[in-house]
Amino acid sequence: MNEILSIHPFTHHCFFPHFLISYPPIHPSLSPIPSMSSSPSIPVAMTIAGSDSGGGAGIQADLRTFAFHKVHGTNALTCVTAQNTLGVTRVDALSPEAVVAQIEAVVTDIGVQAVKTGMLLNSEIMAAVAQKVGELGLQPLVVDPVMVSRTGAQLIADDAIATLRTLLMPQATVLTPNRYEAQILAGMEIQSLEEMQVAAQRIHELGAKAVLVKGGGMQGALRGVDVWFDGQQWEVLQTEAVETPHTHGTGCTLSAAIAANLALGYDPLSATQQAKAYVTNALKYALAIGQGQGPVGHFFPLLS
Repeated sequence: MNEILSIHPFTHHCFFPHFLISYPPIHPSLSPIPSMSSSPSIPVAMTIAGSDSGGGAGIQADLRTFAFHKVHGTNALTCVTAQNTLGVTRVDALSPEAVVAQIEAVVTDIGVQAVKTGMLLNSEIMAAVAQKVGELGLQPLVVDPVMVSRTGAQLIADDAIATLRTLLMPQATVLTPNRYEAQILAGMEIQSLEEMQVAAQRIHELGAKAVLVKGGGMQGALRGVDVWFDGQQWEVLQTEAVETPHTHGTGCTLSAAIAANLALGYDPLSATQQAKAYVTNALKYALAIGQGQGPVGHFFPLLS
């Protein structure tokens, strides 16, 4: 049975390496469509998340991010949203069984080298995804909590937050909460860099192997400064600030870029550093489309 939610206008969140990928020209003697036997081995990543009809966040952002990194993208859809640059007007949830069936279909045939989760929407979907992740050993796993927007609006019910905390977070290779999500998970206010670090440590104790507390919701000099903690190593990650009102999809894109780089074989910290640089460049080429908050430019090499 479909579930319909009303979501606060612009409540999706989702952040981007400064490298450009250059593609060699196709030699005239080569077929533009190589045979299966001559195709190179391509890493595969999966996103388990919702659809954004406006194309700026959700699985649309994730799949474009995977493609940028030369990683084949697969997906398990959790919900369908009606949204544009002005906000979200409707959300329809898929059944947990439908979500699990998508995961099984991909994993049992194609296989995946990394997985990310985004909007899981409710406790039932969350529990089903967490169980299937454990059963199939889907690692490395990037968990974007998608609990609270960058403006502080709660996106999911309290029981779903409890399920996320107890069933999914302990399986995360990298957890990427924003400021407001970190405040809920750590049970504290976050106003300073030191408090971001304390929160990262507290959240790490809940089971995630590494935690990236994102500073997009911070004020002043801390805006966009992220704190990494994996139980042993602290890192403060900062790139140049990009001033743009068009930031829709940054959180989704950051977690997808981390997953893509993990699929490519990077260690979690390096994957996160590469992902943050990618988001920064994508923000420089953000798209001023629609009447509201436009998305970041996932395909920025094609925009220059």
